[in-house]
Amino acid sequence: MESILIKTTQLLLSLSILVVLHEAGHFMFARLFKTRVEKFYLFFDPWFSLFKVKKGDTEYGIGWVPLGGYVKISGMIDESMDKEAMKQPPKPWEFRSKPAWQRLLIMVGGVLMNFLFAMVIYIGVLYAWGEQYLPTDNVKYGVVVNETGEKIGFKTGDKILTVDNQHIENFDKIIPTVVLDGAKTVQVERDGQKIDVPITGEDLALLLKSKGIWEERIPYNINIGKMAKDFPAQKAGLQVGDVLGNIDGNSFRFYDQFTNYLESKAGSQIEINITRNGQPMTKTVTVNEEGKIGFNPAFNDPNVFEFKTIKYGFLESIPAGINRGIQTTGNYLKQFKLFFKKETKAYESLGGFATIGSIFAPTWDWAHFWTMTAFISIILAIMNLLPIPALDGGHVMFLMGEIITGRKPGEKFLEYAQIAGMILLLGLVLYANANDIIKMINGTF
Repeated sequence: MESILIKTTQLLLSLSILVVLHEAGHFMFARLFKTRVEKFYLFFDPWFSLFKVKKGDTEYGIGWVPLGGYVKISGMIDESMDKEAMKQPPKPWEFRSKPAWQRLLIMVGGVLMNFLFAMVIYIGVLYAWGEQYLPTDNVKYGVVVNETGEKIGFKTGDKILTVDNQHIENFDKIIPTVVLDGAKTVQVERDGQKIDVPITGEDLALLLKSKGIWEERIPYNINIGKMAKDFPAQKAGLQVGDVLGNIDGNSFRFYDQFTNYLESKAGSQIEINITRNGQPMTKTVTVNEEGKIGFNPAFNDPNVFEFKTIKYGFLESIPAGINRGIQTTGNYLKQFKLFFKKETKAYESLGGFATIGSIFAPTWDWAHFWTMTAFISIILAIMNLLPIPALDGGHVMFLMGEIITGRKPGEKFLEYAQIAGMILLLGLVLYANANDIIKMINGTF
């Protein structure tokens, strides 16, 4: 429960920052071109607001529906659908009275702010914390593959070598590279031989739905860490720090072999050899029905995986941060294209607020928080550029048409387009959040 609260808090804080900055982009360009901004709100305020104050011509406030925010620009057809104001003759300070190029910059201001803010975050994160990753070559014991990975064709013990015969330096980027670049094969070392694992369209669909298909394989060189209260391990007299040895006379080379053995003994008693303070002893433990005995492992070799850390000076962090922002944008655009490929069934993985919240860490980690905030900022920028009326991209689409043809769309047409866009967006939001609910019901979230 505590982890859910922390994730929710991070999500609300992240979205609040990004919404304010996005709307500030519109606001600044509007003021630059002497266009009146009637409202600047964080969250929506139907019927009433939690806080509001008026300065000059603008009312600043906080609404009670935490689903975004908005600026209400005079003389603009937007989600407020203020038809009465639009019936009046245009005023010099209104949006509709400004040249098309000024209106275009006002509309793209929010997206520009999101992109720029993401770059600034990445620069700050790299400067403050650097970059740490696990090199693929250092995953020397191979991987532990789950059921989805086995369906695709991988096996526990496989050492991942290349993707389409191209080496991937960062181990965590192997799966994203397979998905986003549409890889056809993954090369692995299996039982001392190099083999190709083919990747089909159906495999990509499985990868998109799954949370992961493998973990790094870890040697069976452990002792007992934190213990769960009233679980079999505690009841049998095992203690934190006990070093595990043979189980029922069986020795294990890897930790996954030990957990698999426990699952095979669900509901049965096992004999565990341990060493406590240098003294060997044996304990009888009853494995519960889930195939667990209730402890977190503490691995005796902290250097089993050698991570690589890159530190950046301030000047070095600037191009590195910009480059990361560009790469992240490119990768998200590749991911977005998958929604239009029927064989990947990417539309089934579309998620709502629960999915977005799940990307945050269950404990408060500022480096992770800011990294995820930068990622969401890029997502918001790209999504807002979609040519859907009611989004910035819809307004940009009509403005570009006006600039090219020299003809301005009629206000009645823009009103109907705005309504249609709002209905479409509402449908997408409902669909995305329904996907989250279905995943929760099926236990696949």
